[in-house]
Amino acid sequence: MSSIDEKAKAVHEQGDQPTVKHADLALELIGNERVELTDEDSKRIRRKTDKVILAILVWVYFLQILDKSVLGYGATFGLQTDTNLRGNEYSLIGSIAPIAQLAWQPFSSFLIVKVPHRILMPTLCLGWGIAQASLAACHNFKSLMAARFFLGLFEAGCLPLFSIITSQWYRRAEQPVRIAAWYGTNGAATIIAAALSYGLAHIKSDLLRPWQIIFLFVGLVTIVSAPFIYWKLDNDIPSARFLTEQEKAQAIERLRANQTGTGNRDFKVKHVWETVLEPKTYLWIGMSMLLNVGASVTNTFGPLILNGLGFDKYTTSLLNMPFGAIQLLVILLASYLAQKARVKGFILAGFMLPVVAGLAILYALPRTHSVQGALIAGYYLLAFLFGGNPLIVTWIVGNTAGTTKKSTIMSLYNAASSAGNIVGPLLFNKKDAPAYHPGLRACLGIFIALVAVVLIQLANLVFLNKMQERKRVRNGKKAKMVDHSMQNHYDSIDKENVEEEAQNRLGDNAFLDMTDRENDEFVYIY
Repeated sequence: MSSIDEKAKAVHEQGDQPTVKHADLALELIGNERVELTDEDSKRIRRKTDKVILAILVWVYFLQILDKSVLGYGATFGLQTDTNLRGNEYSLIGSIAPIAQLAWQPFSSFLIVKVPHRILMPTLCLGWGIAQASLAACHNFKSLMAARFFLGLFEAGCLPLFSIITSQWYRRAEQPVRIAAWYGTNGAATIIAAALSYGLAHIKSDLLRPWQIIFLFVGLVTIVSAPFIYWKLDNDIPSARFLTEQEKAQAIERLRANQTGTGNRDFKVKHVWETVLEPKTYLWIGMSMLLNVGASVTNTFGPLILNGLGFDKYTTSLLNMPFGAIQLLVILLASYLAQKARVKGFILAGFMLPVVAGLAILYALPRTHSVQGALIAGYYLLAFLFGGNPLIVTWIVGNTAGTTKKSTIMSLYNAASSAGNIVGPLLFNKKDAPAYHPGLRACLGIFIALVAVVLIQLANLVFLNKMQERKRVRNGKKAKMVDHSMQNHYDSIDKENVEEEAQNRLGDNAFLDMTDRENDEFVYIY
């Protein structure tokens, strides 16, 4: 019997079986033992994880954004005319997908905990791929609404699932750049969607209109990807096929200092209630909703805004490519700065200021040829808002422990994001074209409010850490803890145990599926 098997057996033979039963699956692999691990071992495991888990996250999230963003290009190439859309019907089609996401979030949070990720992710991918391809067969408002509803339904679990997977495979210090890697495909998808729309729209066909060709192509690419995802993805560290048994134990050990757990299959209602009763939950929700009102504007109305600046439909598609490149650069820069500075709140607030400037330019300048350059620059400044979502996601998963609690808060985050995506398009009415002044004015106020909410959450987290320190003192531990999870190199949490009593050994709570409120060793990050 291997040493890993012996540890697992020892855990099952302990008298505190109920605790083990409701703890992380990882605990069955390593038990109460500490696994020897060097910084070089940690880097090797991280590289292997990047090649499999991160690569899948990047590709699938890219597909999700691609499928979502081509609606705007469909409008550019005749969707509204061909399907006889009138009044606010195009806005409603843009809003129905997030409405479906909003409605599905309670089920999504449950499924993310209960269904193995290797089953859940390809199922979601196949579902939204079929819905996207079906859009090509739609010829009126009702059929478009139905297809977009199912697109949103299957995409509902995507962002929460990806966030939780990232938190269950990576140290907290590594998470900002990994989340940026898959969320950054917002920019890549914008570039590819623009290029694909430009190229596919030139195909001459007697059977299909240009927008139908675009929808059908991206939908089929997503459908074909689903079996590949099932083949390559692993559920969690204990079931990872790309790691040896020793590496599995080391991969778990290197996450001990996170104090956020590595996942289990028990859906705990008390974790849900804790999430609902916490003030910081509503601050996360506020950030998400406010930010994504603006994000929906660029996804749904970006091409139309450019078209309103006087460009033809082909030039409009090409002008969105630099916007996508700026998105990608902003996301990577924001996450890199957050990882280096380790202060996400101030960086998040700072990255919203160019968005306010861009909205002010679009609002203030007339739609004349003489100021086209300034108007385009103002539109491109809106790309800075895409640096916000990955920072908020990193901030949430880094400050939330417990599998059910993480699933619940990320589902609430996605629900708020969906609400923002519902409200965003409704702020822009066709009768306000091409300037869309009322919508731009509303967005200006929204982003100013967002900066205020970010600063309030920052102060709240400082206060929560003070409370954690007092709790540790009451429990016979040191008030101050070194947060090894936020160090750039791996450093064992056992270094802290030299000064602690045996019964107060730090890190023993890490894999018990405790929430951040329950675990006195949890350190909130700013």
